[in-house]
Amino acid sequence: DSNTVIKWCIFPDLFVFNQIIYTAKRTHSRSFFYLVLSEPRLAPLCLSAPQQLVGVVGLEIHAQINSNTKLFSGSSVRFTAPPNSLVSFFDASLPGTLPVLNKRCVDAAVMTGLALSCTINRMSLFDRKHYFYADLPAGYQITQQRRPIAVDGTLTYCFLGGKKRSQVIRKTVNIKQIQLEQDSGKSLHDDLRSQTLIDLNRAGVGLMELVMEPDMSCGEEAAAAVRELQLILQALGTCQGNMSEGQLRVDANVSVHKPGEPLGIRAEVKNINSVRYLARAIDYEIQRQIDILQRGGTVQNETRHSSLPYLFLSPARPPIRFMPEPNLPPLIVYEDNASLPTGIDACQAVVVETIRKVLPELPSVKRDRLVQTYGILPEHSFTLVNEDGLVDYFEAVLKVTKMGPRKVIGWVIKELLGHLKQQDMSVSQSPISPSALAELLELQETGHISSSVAGQVFQEMWKSSGKTALQIVQELDLGLVSDTAQLHSICQKVVDSNPDEVNAIRNGNKKVLNKLMGLVQKETKGRADPVLVRAILQEKTLLKSDC
Repeated sequence: DSNTVIKWCIFPDLFVFNQIIYTAKRTHSRSFFYLVLSEPRLAPLCLSAPQQLVGVVGLEIHAQINSNTKLFSGSSVRFTAPPNSLVSFFDASLPGTLPVLNKRCVDAAVMTGLALSCTINRMSLFDRKHYFYADLPAGYQITQQRRPIAVDGTLTYCFLGGKKRSQVIRKTVNIKQIQLEQDSGKSLHDDLRSQTLIDLNRAGVGLMELVMEPDMSCGEEAAAAVRELQLILQALGTCQGNMSEGQLRVDANVSVHKPGEPLGIRAEVKNINSVRYLARAIDYEIQRQIDILQRGGTVQNETRHSSLPYLFLSPARPPIRFMPEPNLPPLIVYEDNASLPTGIDACQAVVVETIRKVLPELPSVKRDRLVQTYGILPEHSFTLVNEDGLVDYFEAVLKVTKMGPRKVIGWVIKELLGHLKQQDMSVSQSPISPSALAELLELQETGHISSSVAGQVFQEMWKSSGKTALQIVQELDLGLVSDTAQLHSICQKVVDSNPDEVNAIRNGNKKVLNKLMGLVQKETKGRADPVLVRAILQEKTLLKSDC
């Protein structure tokens, strides 16, 4: 109709396309229809050919502390609560209210700092960060600007690289500091009514801000570092790390420069809540800055929002002022119980040694253990650990099957994880339990079914949840053909029907025997014992068994 504008566009990346579609949805005066003619994927900049200008990436990550109550008040923390139902007088900044520090949040920050090899400051300070936002009732945020709780840490992360994307590449990023701070509220924009609604449920929720040095060069590295941090926080229990619920939010500082020269002017990409979009947004921003410089332009020091259309800039950030927080004394932590002052209850104090003793197995340690214990490849341990719940699934299968770890890992990664990815399911949603998969593998390992039949049974188990592997084998008559006379007859038929292949085998081409074996399996629908079939075919083609 007359109010419709049809635009034919070729977008450089799906990330940009999604952001423009977001713009179209927010535009009510006209209807927009976009037809994507092509979507050429941008190769990760880490893997692209060397270029004169390279990216430099630093991250600021806000991790919501996993606690029952907020950082400075007794209000509960719950994502699904009705708007403004979890707001104390302090959260709403009513006059006369004072902050009371939540010990659980301090313990979580110290534990996270220890896991990231940080130095824990025995005394840290709180500050007021003054700036105006509608969802910040007090007009300031309590944070740790001058002296944070932890400094000078490192994060070692891995990602798959190499020509076949199967080589585990390890890198390290330095962590400048970890600081405690309170979250702001949430603004909900109603464009139809030109209104902004405020929800203060999130106001005052405890955060850990982790500041990473600009040690990364592309989106893939940044995404791998965030994913590793997410796994560490989940293992510690200090943050649930659910990015879709805002429990982990990332700001990326991106610049480009020529190697060996000073760093370039940076732009900040804010509020990224997806690991996948983090990689795309950073690579897009690096390429944008390279294009500007190559055209003779100048990169601006600006803030760019990922939650808004990426091609648009956010308004200039209001000026920020800091001052010491007058209502909170210095935060003191102690090395061990022996260092506690007289009269201090150990249960009320934050003791570093006590927290260090309860540190769980971290992802990097878990990967090394899996490789050493089960003899699997490093890239397989990388996949296991990176998928939530997959290590437990793998080890649960191993406990009840005699099949070797290297065979089991193939089933878990290729079959199970492949099906889960296709249907966008988590490991916990798998219709095949570890014990059910172990039963299937035992049938194959003990020679009751062939490997090809095992794959067929797996498919049936996936579709008909609840049926065991043995039930499916019996119902579909998929057991191995054990009648030797019948196998001899089928093999003879295959040999007689393929004289050229038999002659090739007799002339020394041993690989052709595999073709004949495949024809026998086709005749038996994959139910023939491959060892027995090979022996019979060797005999019938006069191929020595020791060749």
